[in-house]
Amino acid sequence: MSTGKRNSSTHFKTMAQTEVPQGRNGKHKQIVSTIMTDLDHLEQGSALKVPLAELADSKEKVRSALNRATRKARRTVATASDADNLYIWNSEKP
Repeated sequence: MSTGKRNSSTHFKTMAQTEVPQGRNGKHKQIVSTIMTDLDHLEQGSALKVPLAELADSKEKVRSALNRATRKARRTVATASDADNLYIWNSEKP
């Protein structure tokens, strides 16, 4: 039931509030969700090895997105990288 009309007192178009999308699916959601799921099943003393070539974005941006997700979930993880891979593992809380 989108009106798409401009009200004379507003600068932008209006729409029904029920049609407003809820939540945010950022561009890193799929890789971060996959990593978080894999971390749930990771054995103590093991690390995930994510090939950098398989990342759609830079390792820094994926690391930042992962950091936001883990802080939101109140989880502690550690990361490292080399020229070819990003390594991620569950870490003990400091």
